[in-house]
Amino acid sequence: MSKNDNASFDTTLHVYEHCLCFAAQRAARALARRFDEALRPVGLTSGQFSLLTSLNRAEPPSIGSVAALLVMDRTTLTANLKPLERRGLVTIGVDPADRRGRRLTLTGAGRRLLRSALPIWRRTHAEIEERLIQTDAKVLRTGLRALA
Repeated sequence: MSKNDNASFDTTLHVYEHCLCFAAQRAARALARRFDEALRPVGLTSGQFSLLTSLNRAEPPSIGSVAALLVMDRTTLTANLKPLERRGLVTIGVDPADRRGRRLTLTGAGRRLLRSALPIWRRTHAEIEERLIQTDAKVLRTGLRALA
């Protein structure tokens, strides 16, 4: 093994200061933690809030379309749906157009919970955007969406 194969602490600092993936992971964990704490009074995590929001549509979406929207594999999505289904917030039904497929429906209880969570989300989101004093939040969102 050559001397150049060993990562120095300077290399670690360089990665820390420049790596977009590292920065995005840290930010995602911090944001999720903040929203988890804020949404705790209504019994939701940030991931569950995002999932319920993704189901809030005029027509029940397919598992595949929700998985694509959330950039999540179908197996992980199905696992994340189970607790919401047990709580009566979501139903998973057969797709009438293709009996092999499944459609996801936000129940009345799910809609009510989402409605009660939205003011918390709005307040928390506004607080976070205020912390982005010298960052254009719209430009940041556009860049993050381009990566997804």
